Amino acid sequence: MLYHHHGEGVAFSTYAQYFGPEADEDAILYLQLASTLVQELKRGALLIAEDMSGLPGLCRPISEGGVGFNYRLGMGIPDYWIKLLKHRRDEDWNLGELWYTLTNRRVGEKTVAYAESHDQALVGDKTLAHWLMDAAIYSHMSKNDPDPVVARGMALHKMIRLITLALGGEAYLTFIGNEFGHPEWVDFPRQGNDWSYHYARRQWSLADNPDLKYQYLLAFDKAMIGMARSRRLLAAGHAQLLNNDPENQVLIFERGGLIFVFNFHVERSVPDYRFFVPNPGRYRVILSSDSPQFDGFNRVDDALIYETFREDDVDKLSLYVTSRTALVLARV
Repeated sequence: MLYHHHGEGVAFSTYAQYFGPEADEDAILYLQLASTLVQELKRGALLIAEDMSGLPGLCRPISEGGVGFNYRLGMGIPDYWIKLLKHRRDEDWNLGELWYTLTNRRVGEKTVAYAESHDQALVGDKTLAHWLMDAAIYSHMSKNDPDPVVARGMALHKMIRLITLALGGEAYLTFIGNEFGHPEWVDFPRQGNDWSYHYARRQWSLADNPDLKYQYLLAFDKAMIGMARSRRLLAAGHAQLLNNDPENQVLIFERGGLIFVFNFHVERSVPDYRFFVPNPGRYRVILSSDSPQFDGFNRVDDALIYETFREDDVDKLSLYVTSRTALVLARV
């Protein structure tokens, strides 16, 4: 409703496309009045905008010329993940592109990050877990099944959610069942499915079954959210890129005083991996996607204390960076 053209075929590459004659000024005024009314009637309310164009000022106060929303949905992020899984091999992931997609937002306008929503999980598409594990999600999710397709899917599902949370915004949204890798889409009763309710539900029992691997994805979600809450991660400023290593598929950044290490390589684990950190001191791992409690391979000892050292006139850490693993470190 922000534009007369409804965004069709517009790239929104210049500010003139946001504020030119194609902007629907009546609709924008209506939203300003509505946000003013909501804030006056219930000051604790949060207004979240669903806007694919990225209208500047949409999430700034009206006193500054904004529209008055508190947050905008980071709608490009879940679309990016699905396109990546559908069209590129793991070996071809571009970490620079990944960084740009997750951090591409205006300072001062808060964004809700999410890895998937109903748009991806509705009938006709598949959930992240389903894209990652495909048919194996129906036959190889037993607790002790070593199936390599599921092992890959479990590892990447955790990494995708964590990096989306850590980089994508100032709030985090999870879609029903995404927390534990729900295997199936959502489809409400309609003529096309003979008015069936079969897929109009989420199978919460999967996460509660001690014999299945869904429990590990849910445990990781709880640990990830707990870490973000206790460290006030989403209230921190934008992340600082520390290392982008295309050869080893390693991406390292700092946010809120925490160091995030992601190794997306399909098989390469690197001992004594050295990288710059902005603050010298002693660090410990506070979250590892490779921990056995999350169905990892337990290749990283989270009891170790890592101390920075000087090299090339900068402070560095040295870690054993294992394949398809995400680590979060905090200063002791």
